[in-house]
Amino acid sequence: MTSMGWAQGLGGGLLAWCLGVALQLQQTALWPVAAYGLGLACVVAAGWLMRWWARQYPNEHRLTLSARWALWGLLWAVSAFHVTGLHAWTRAHTIDPALEGQDLDVVGVVQAMPQRQDLGWRFRFRIEQAWLLDTSGARHDLQLDVDVPAQVVLGWYGQEGTHDSGWSLSASPEPVKPGERWRLRVRLKAPHGHLNPRGFDYELWLWEQGIRASGYVRNRAKDPAPQRLGSTWAHPIEAWRQSVRDRLLTRLSPPGSVAEAARRAGVVAALVTGDQAAIERSDWDVFRATGVAHLMSISGLHVTMFAWLASAFVGWLWRRSALW
Repeated sequence: MTSMGWAQGLGGGLLAWCLGVALQLQQTALWPVAAYGLGLACVVAAGWLMRWWARQYPNEHRLTLSARWALWGLLWAVSAFHVTGLHAWTRAHTIDPALEGQDLDVVGVVQAMPQRQDLGWRFRFRIEQAWLLDTSGARHDLQLDVDVPAQVVLGWYGQEGTHDSGWSLSASPEPVKPGERWRLRVRLKAPHGHLNPRGFDYELWLWEQGIRASGYVRNRAKDPAPQRLGSTWAHPIEAWRQSVRDRLLTRLSPPGSVAEAARRAGVVAALVTGDQAAIERSDWDVFRATGVAHLMSISGLHVTMFAWLASAFVGWLWRRSALW
C-alpha cells in the first residue's frame, strides 16, 4: 500500500489541474508570454521548496494533512493556468493583417493527403520561406516566424473557360503529394468559420490543428507557374494513404464509368483511408439521417493505424528472421 501512496492524491490533483485550465480559458486576452513563463517558474520553485522543507524538517512546523493537500492543489491549479497560457501562445500567431490579400511567393512542403474539391484540391502546407511582391515587381525576404504562419491550408483551383477572377484555363490543377516541396504564389488570410448553433466550428478546428492562415494558389496567366522543387521523406504515412486512395478510385471508378460507380468508390475510399471529401454531399445526408456518419469519420483512421502497426510487425519479424 505504501508503494501506491503517490496515487492517493491523484484525483484531487487532476481536479485542481482542470480548474486551472478552466480559469485560464476565461481570459478575454492573453498575458505576455513572459508572464506565463515566470509564473510557471515560480510554481516549480515553490514546489521544490516545499519538498525540501518536508525532508529537512520532517517533524517541525508540519502543516495539517488538509492544509498540505490544499497547498499542493493550489500549485497544480496555478501550474495548469500558466501551462495553458503558454500553449495558447504557441497557437496565437496569425498572419499580419497587412499581408492579407497580398501576392506572396512561398516555398514549403505538403503535409497531408490533398482533399478533392469541386474545382480542384485543398491541402495542408508548411511554409519554409516567403517573399512579398512590392509595386515594382521585385521581392524581398520576410521573417517567416514573425510575419507568415508556418502551417496553412491552401486551395488550388482550376476551371474551364474564362472567369472574372482570373482562374487558369486548365480544367484541373496538378495534384500534389505529401512530402513534396513546391514553390507557389498564394494569397493568405486569417482563418474564419461560421458560428452556426450546434454546427461544426471550423475556425476552432483550425486553431486546434495549429493552422493560423488559409488561402489559395494564384494561377492566372500573369502569375508564375507553380513549380515542384522535389520530393522529401517527410510524411510517409500520408503519402501511402494517398497512393491507396488513388488506386481505389482508379480501379472502382475508371474514366467513362457511371456516376454511381464514382459514389461507391468515394465511400470505399473513405472507409479505407479516411478521405471524407471523396463522399458526395447527398450521401452524407443519408449517413447522418441513418446515424452512421461517425463510422465514415473514424473507420479510415482506424484502418490506417492498424495497417501501420501490421507493417511494423512484419518488418520486425523480417529482421528477426534475418538474424536467425
